[in-house]
Amino acid sequence: MIYAIGDIHGQCAGLEQAHALIAADKAAHGAERAAVVHLGDLVDRGPDSQGVIEFLIRGRNAGEDWVVLRGNHDQLFLDFLNGSDGSDPHLKSGVTWQSNVMGGAATLASYGVEKRMIERRQSYEARARATVPDSHRAFLESLPFWFKAEGLLFVHAGIRPGFPIEAQDEDDLMWIRNDFLWHMGPHETLVVHGHTPVEEPTHYGNRINIDCGAGWGNELVPVVLDHGACFALTDEGRMPVKAPDEYYQ
Repeated sequence: MIYAIGDIHGQCAGLEQAHALIAADKAAHGAERAAVVHLGDLVDRGPDSQGVIEFLIRGRNAGEDWVVLRGNHDQLFLDFLNGSDGSDPHLKSGVTWQSNVMGGAATLASYGVEKRMIERRQSYEARARATVPDSHRAFLESLPFWFKAEGLLFVHAGIRPGFPIEAQDEDDLMWIRNDFLWHMGPHETLVVHGHTPVEEPTHYGNRINIDCGAGWGNELVPVVLDHGACFALTDEGRMPVKAPDEYYQ
């Protein structure tokens, strides 16, 4: 048995609620030792990215069996901390990590850093880099790109079909969409991912998408994978994760 949480995007209260649901399910099914995998995109858009990182650091330091993967937004934040101006070849022309659509400014605001009305960009960015704790930078740098357990592969965005996980490009693991999402054949194992929002956790046969759009204010929905079955965790208990066509029957 293993648990997973999709893209968090600065929703610390939602993350705490997701862990409360997981704790209740562990108690109900005698699974206290089961691991929890976080699929990345810890930061951006939501109000408390700083709180999300601190919550995860505290949990791991306390001995929780938590796996935290690296998403594209986490990489953009780390790149910024290491001196990037926020641009990236994966972003549309004119869009940077600090743009509203990406949500980087919200992440910096969660650390108490906002651009002053009359302030040069270089000054604002220097203040931000000096404010983010070194422990948070080190945490981001430590995040792996994938995790394999119990016959499942966990990644942030997906994989390049036809290549073993050891040969995957890190950019694909954080950014891929169409080539992965439209691949209908089997992968080396069932893939659990986020990155592309769906209304609810959805099972596509060769992959399970659990990004429910927390970056846009939707609820975080944790899942449990138990002996080949996948269930969403709700206040009412476990709900089977279905294929797309099953939601409309």
